[in-house]
Amino acid sequence: MSKTIAIFGFGPGLGMGTARVFGREGFQVAVVGRRPDKAEQHVKDLQAEGIEAVAFPADVTDATQMRDTVGAIRADFGEIDVAVHGATGDMADRIPSTLDLDVSGLSVPMALKLHSPILMTRALAPAMIARGDGALLFSSGSSPHVAWPHLANFGVALAAQRGYVQQLAAELNGTGVYAGVLNIGVLIGSSFAEELIDNHPELVPAGIEINRLSNDELGEHYWRMYLERDSVEVDVGFPE
Repeated sequence: MSKTIAIFGFGPGLGMGTARVFGREGFQVAVVGRRPDKAEQHVKDLQAEGIEAVAFPADVTDATQMRDTVGAIRADFGEIDVAVHGATGDMADRIPSTLDLDVSGLSVPMALKLHSPILMTRALAPAMIARGDGALLFSSGSSPHVAWPHLANFGVALAAQRGYVQQLAAELNGTGVYAGVLNIGVLIGSSFAEELIDNHPELVPAGIEINRLSNDELGEHYWRMYLERDSVEVDVGFPE
């Protein structure tokens, strides 16, 4: 029987790369994205590569939609073996100065990078613990390593997510369920962010060099995390 990966906040970068890698290993892919048209196109692209995939349009920051979507995935595919949380914000949501950051400026990043991961975990962890197997995988950026004030509000939210995943992993120890976060210090190939920065390089402050990595390469990192389960945090794209 095929295993299932559900990718929450599916996009053309990290989502598609991860789906390809797991799909080639025989996983069914649940594509969970906010825009139905985009989700359906991702499914068509995966199916063209011989990967079984179904779209489940949903806002992953909405508790009711998250719960209902998990139920729909289970109805179609059975239990979810691996969940990846890859939702991220738009450049328009970012506050480029820590001095300008106020409480309201945290609403979008905290919803995307802390509240939504918690919703995903609460929807999936009990069944995984009962089975004694499963993986909850999360995505982060450069904030664990580099203080970038031009990403002020998202940096704060990613720090909160990091603490949550660390605590989650400690509590899941011995249950057979793995929790891990991929800290991504590169621009993801084929992502919306890559397209935006290519079209508007002025969005990157002077003196900051951004390296790139293909989305499939990042998917391979998630695959190794799923298989090896030996580290709560995995870094990619940072100086040695």
